[in-house]
Amino acid sequence: MTDARHIEAQIYERLSKVIDPELGRSITDLGMIAAINAVGVTSQGDGDVPSYDVTVHVELTVEGCPLSQTITNQINGAIVSYPDAKLTPHIEVSSMSHDKLADLVAGLKAERKQNPFNRPGVKTRIFAIASGKGGVGKSSVSANLAATFAALGYDTAAIDADIYGFSLPKLFGVHTQPTNLNGMLMPVTAWGVKLISIGMFAGADRAILWRGPRLQRSLEQFLSDVWWGDPDVLLLDLAPGTGDMAISVAQALPNAELVVVTTPQPSASDVAVRSGLVALQVPMKVRGVVENMSWYEHKGERLEIFGEGGGRRVSDQLTETLGYDVPLLAQLPLDPDLREVGESGRPAVLNEDGALRSDALGRTFRELAEGLLRSE
Repeated sequence: MTDARHIEAQIYERLSKVIDPELGRSITDLGMIAAINAVGVTSQGDGDVPSYDVTVHVELTVEGCPLSQTITNQINGAIVSYPDAKLTPHIEVSSMSHDKLADLVAGLKAERKQNPFNRPGVKTRIFAIASGKGGVGKSSVSANLAATFAALGYDTAAIDADIYGFSLPKLFGVHTQPTNLNGMLMPVTAWGVKLISIGMFAGADRAILWRGPRLQRSLEQFLSDVWWGDPDVLLLDLAPGTGDMAISVAQALPNAELVVVTTPQPSASDVAVRSGLVALQVPMKVRGVVENMSWYEHKGERLEIFGEGGGRRVSDQLTETLGYDVPLLAQLPLDPDLREVGESGRPAVLNEDGALRSDALGRTFRELAEGLLRSE
């Protein structure tokens, strides 16, 4: 093997460690490296260190891929860090042919074939965030909990399963549609969380009047037609109540764990109990209760604007009825930041740089996330 051919083989091996951010696979496994050409050049002041121009022909899955710069940067890094020669990278980027992309997608679909979260041995922890009624901050809890998992380093995915009142695109500042790879959708990533929502397709101003089988099919599509990879955590933001979607989630994801969100007042907590009792009808465990808007901090004093004890009431009633411990996992304050920052497109639990806040709110969500993962 000539020195140039040896360099090319070594670079190909190094590129096998470069992972496509969307598909979660090596760019060599995905067939994205069409060719590598190394050409020796005359050394200039580098002593005995050999020098080569290395041209890498990269074929992206879609033209204008938004993450092409990320992939290019990783390829450059793999080349210039080669220890045994001075390599100058030249990256030529194009897109796959229709036939090559079709073969790639067919192969990925063949691996999955169906809902990937029901495979034997799947590692993903699935948490369905539910509430008895609207207006208790369920979507805010979902968004901030997902952002917390991601900030803690977990591969995190979230499905906006509230088909009528989808909120996650706005809470994460998402204004784009998922990339369509020949019928396979790539979730949109924001603040480290892979997201899918009907709101990314329909627009927030269009009414959706789906029921029964069509609702169930929408969830099946979100699970099976989206390339999720192998996330550590999957969160589902359910619609309020105990309707069709809650039953569909339980049927499609029997390994999901239900987290019930309530506010302190009896009018909310009494209804929240019913959302937890769906576990009597389907094989879904209720993991615990989160009480939102528990108090408002004013000049150092905690004002219990909506009363007190709702979360504990829900916890106690579900524990008694279901016959196992359903703990009160967290109590969250009525914090204007949760609304104001969230509506700006950044989960309030994160700083502007995407790191988890170190204050009381950040600590509470950290403890909630870590507590959920500790449970079996």
